[in-house]
Amino acid sequence: MLIEFTEIEPDRDCGCGGCAARRLARLHAAPVAEGGHRSAHGARRAALLVAAVGSVLGGGSVAAAAPSPSPAPAGTESGSTPQGSVAPLRDAAGAETRGLRSVRTTTRAEIMARAQRWIDQQVPYSMGSYWSDGYRQDCSGFVSMAWGLGSSQTTWTLPDHATRIARTDLQPGDILVYNNAADPAGGSHTVIFGGWADSARSKYLAYEQTRPATRKRTTPYAYWNNSASYVAYRYRGLDGPSPAPAPDAFPGADAFGPGQRNEYVKRLGEMLVQRGGARFYGEGPDPSWGEADRRATEAFQLAQGWRGSEADGYPGKDTWDLLVRHQGRDIPPAANQPVPPPATPAPSAPPYPGADRFGPGQSNAYVQLLGEQLVRKGYGRHYTEGPGPEWGEADRLNVADFQRAQGWAGSEADGYPGPHTWELLFA
Repeated sequence: MLIEFTEIEPDRDCGCGGCAARRLARLHAAPVAEGGHRSAHGARRAALLVAAVGSVLGGGSVAAAAPSPSPAPAGTESGSTPQGSVAPLRDAAGAETRGLRSVRTTTRAEIMARAQRWIDQQVPYSMGSYWSDGYRQDCSGFVSMAWGLGSSQTTWTLPDHATRIARTDLQPGDILVYNNAADPAGGSHTVIFGGWADSARSKYLAYEQTRPATRKRTTPYAYWNNSASYVAYRYRGLDGPSPAPAPDAFPGADAFGPGQRNEYVKRLGEMLVQRGGARFYGEGPDPSWGEADRRATEAFQLAQGWRGSEADGYPGKDTWDLLVRHQGRDIPPAANQPVPPPATPAPSAPPYPGADRFGPGQSNAYVQLLGEQLVRKGYGRHYTEGPGPEWGEADRLNVADFQRAQGWAGSEADGYPGPHTWELLFA
């Protein structure tokens, strides 16, 4: 007997397991230009999903074919919050309301107010449900709502409405996006940046749609997991110029040093010129960090009576605060300038010596080398003296600060340097 099958287009509004699975299969099989996900494994995933459709239609339950993931604890892998596809707004009955409530231009204050509204309402996380304002209740739907896009986008399409920016430019209402090419729907995530939570810019206030409901929390930069792969974006429809950051706030040690280019470097140079450092600059200070900035900073630090790592030419919070408040001693003329000791080149990173070199009771050159490198990188705030060869709690706390700045948490940020910590610290 010859059986003929007819391909049936899945109904966009139908919530049954068969139509839902077919829609998802088509999404992963479609080209990117037609709204499909950018995954090299799209066809293979589509085939698997179509097979799942067969098992659903053949008598298996929806729960058996695609079990719902259990709620994940705070701070876990972003893959625990899958997202849906690009979709128009929907009303309470599930009908499409394409193009309604779209906000072409908006302000940062409006973006944050809309985000806070979902937090106040504790909107439950769901990749298949739509809230009363018409937006899908997943991470990308949350950002779409806050930006007022008039449709629920995905982490792959949100950048089409935005401009990529640097970490140092992040302001409330901007977003951080991680796209996982191996699992676009299930492994990607996005959060709204709500402002820095510390002067070192290692933590920020994240507004996000995640299980079990919308929340805001202090989060290590850039996120708990996959930190190095998050990218910062700014909505193109912002109304009016972006407000300038507070000029007197210390931007963090990572704003200064070789390769850095930003307005903080220029302002540092201008303040140093005002305090007697003009002779170090052949031309006026500019946003690009150079040796003139380092030498002028070192001269100012030496003028305060600081020596050693306190006068390394890289501004910390104490140096910055003295400059912006116009306190401390000015840089003296060249004839009266204290002669700095011969510069000691930074030691090259030796091979990782092993975990047994660090911890209570340990005293060796590797502990001191670790501490000195932490200070150079701007992670020495727990030292009241030293660092020295004897391991102490200050060493552990400074290492933990460095680890958390990489986006690590839990046992990955315990304050004891492993091979990866060692490699990044001396990079």
